[in-house]
Amino acid sequence: MKKQFVFLFFFLSLGVFSQIEDPLKWSTSVQKITDTEYTLITEATIEKGWHLYSQSVPEDGPIPTRFIYDTANGKINLVGKTSEDDGHTVDDPVFGMKIKFFENKATFKQKVKIEGAINVVNATVEFMVCDDTKCLAPTEIDLIFQLKNTQGLGVDKSNIEVVVNNKITNKLLYGLDTNDITFSKMKCEKEVISNSSEIQSGGKSLWSIFGLGFLGGLLALLTPCVFPMIPLTVSFFTKKSDKNRSSGISKALLYGFFIFAVYVILSVPFHLLDSVNPDILNEISTNIWLNVIFFAIFVFFAFSFFGYYELTLPSSWTSKTTEAESSGGFVGIFFMALTLAIVSFSCTGPILGSLLAGSLTADGGAWQLTAGMAGFGVSLGLPFALFAMFPNMMNALPKSGGWLNTTKVILGFLELALAFKFLSNADLVAHWNILKIEPFLILWILIFAGLALYLFGKIKFPHDSPIKKLSFSRIAGGILVASFVIYLASGFRVNKETNTFTPLTLLSGLAPPVGYSFLYPNECPNNLDCFKDLKTGIAYAKKVNKPILLDFTGYACVNCRKMEEHVWPIAKIDNYLRNDYVLISLYVDDKKQLPKEEQILVNRVNGGTRKLENYGHKWANFQTQFFKTNSQPYYVLLNADGTKILNQAVGYTPDENKYAQFLECGLEVFKNMKKE
Repeated sequence: MKKQFVFLFFFLSLGVFSQIEDPLKWSTSVQKITDTEYTLITEATIEKGWHLYSQSVPEDGPIPTRFIYDTANGKINLVGKTSEDDGHTVDDPVFGMKIKFFENKATFKQKVKIEGAINVVNATVEFMVCDDTKCLAPTEIDLIFQLKNTQGLGVDKSNIEVVVNNKITNKLLYGLDTNDITFSKMKCEKEVISNSSEIQSGGKSLWSIFGLGFLGGLLALLTPCVFPMIPLTVSFFTKKSDKNRSSGISKALLYGFFIFAVYVILSVPFHLLDSVNPDILNEISTNIWLNVIFFAIFVFFAFSFFGYYELTLPSSWTSKTTEAESSGGFVGIFFMALTLAIVSFSCTGPILGSLLAGSLTADGGAWQLTAGMAGFGVSLGLPFALFAMFPNMMNALPKSGGWLNTTKVILGFLELALAFKFLSNADLVAHWNILKIEPFLILWILIFAGLALYLFGKIKFPHDSPIKKLSFSRIAGGILVASFVIYLASGFRVNKETNTFTPLTLLSGLAPPVGYSFLYPNECPNNLDCFKDLKTGIAYAKKVNKPILLDFTGYACVNCRKMEEHVWPIAKIDNYLRNDYVLISLYVDDKKQLPKEEQILVNRVNGGTRKLENYGHKWANFQTQFFKTNSQPYYVLLNADGTKILNQAVGYTPDENKYAQFLECGLEVFKNMKKE
């Protein structure tokens, strides 16, 4: 289990938090040996603090450096293997193995023998560079070795510079250049001014994340790992304060603060990793295998809550922190708080895992994780401080009993249901066409029906106490869950106007889009006409002479689903989308591969280059290059040929009146432009 978490942590640092920098420069040179023999020399210049991995790396280790030489159909023969410098070999703590790497400079040599008139040898180097906190994504660079200028036994050097002409690549990919799109000089009377912070965070503030973390902490308090520790810990401080009550209270407050601090400290490493490229947040939430990993972890957590096994951290950790408690003073109290965090991990771990997954798959990244952890720590630490200050309040607490395990099992059902949200993300993005709306709803109905039966005493788990009589809370909870099951079943009602299932408000962003269906498939939301290609959409808009609604969206975008399922169907908005605009929906998380001719290098907005491999890369690059933003949903209104922005773009706009005003404003500007 420990190795799984190490792998997950490295996966996040590699593929999720990779910084867009250019710490490595390549140059080539050629040393002539004879008229037919040459040594091809490749030199890597590495910035301070970064390192490049060797060609020889153990299995399951990082990406090794690899050279691929074009043998020109047998006219170039490789003599031996590519040699490399000695470098450094260390025990890598992340991978748990000895790994060789290079710092500052690395030189690679390959001897070749040629036949006939060969002037140039082409090659490719695949590599990955890392520093102490992160790794950049694996990269390929083309190498060119010039043989014709090599004379005698000298060396000819060629620096490898990657130069990308934005105008050429943009014209090829989009039929437009960034200079082709300008703002309209005309303005409407009531233009919607979008809050930029709302666009970037999807309207979800750090305070709301803090509140969710606080709620998670309350749930953790009601588990058998934490709740019984409240009176034990409080009595420890109150007994210590018999002679000096103020000292005991201050120590209890400090204990509560340290509980809060422990969980906030857990988020600090993610800030060290949170230097990201413009569209990496989208890649976090839509990475197929990361979502599959979260699915597996959540299922694992769920069955631990059911009582089939316990999640525990190494006992040596508990022993060491318990020993450190004897230090006394601030240090001793801190280690008491740390011991609580370790001992209660079997109950708090799955809740923290949910918080981690939710934060890493949302805009805001490390700061949202910190806000959530802070809320969790406050909620968990506050009772210890309050009850130490007012011991008589503990008389109002219910006694420990079977209800604690019941709470734990309920959390297990919730974890199991949430797991399928991550599997749904992977299915949508990868186009597996397996977990569509019908099987998703059926799975949730089965899970919550199981929870209802559990509350009514019809299902039992390993640690459940015998139920002699159903309590009022169990009956009320069972009725509430059963009502939710009926609500889920109502999702199979067909909306005759859109010819899709009826979207459920409570499941927005959790369930797949209603158009992602076996029975009522629909490529566009609400049975609208839409285009998923920019050039095709603009060509149609020109033909019908209508303005364009450019919709930057994503298959796994929660707020996109909320807009499409609960704002777009409103009559006045649906009328605009159906009759007055040409809808072009560009999915920035579409993993479908691009045609070979479009898999090209492009410049990043904040420096460096990247290779576009799938449609998600293409549309994410379009959004960042042309509109200097990377959040979804993001709506831009353009004229028919896509060269004029009609009004200010907006992001997540759940207020139907504001969104209708946004569409009306663009239409007004478009009509006035036609009169010119």
